[in-house]
Amino acid sequence: MISPAPATFAAQLRAIPTGTTTGRANGTRYTATRSDFNAGRSVKLVAEALDGSDYISLNYYDLASGGQLAPCEMPHEKVIAFVMAYQPEAEIRP
Repeated sequence: MISPAPATFAAQLRAIPTGTTTGRANGTRYTATRSDFNAGRSVKLVAEALDGSDYISLNYYDLASGGQLAPCEMPHEKVIAFVMAYQPEAEIRP
């Protein structure tokens, strides 16, 4: 289900580097992969806890009517809390 994103959500999402990073959110370490599409107007984020305890997946759309958030089969509150808390530590290079 797509719904409006909180005002500060887009800036926090865009602070996560594109590509794959490791980082922390709420005391848990994650790998997170951010991909941008449509000249940066669409963002996909997938993150997985390194201990296997959590998974995050979302799409964000920067529309003329405002930012729209589409979590992938999980509550909006969960993905918002993750993005607002995630602090990248390092980029992962192949």
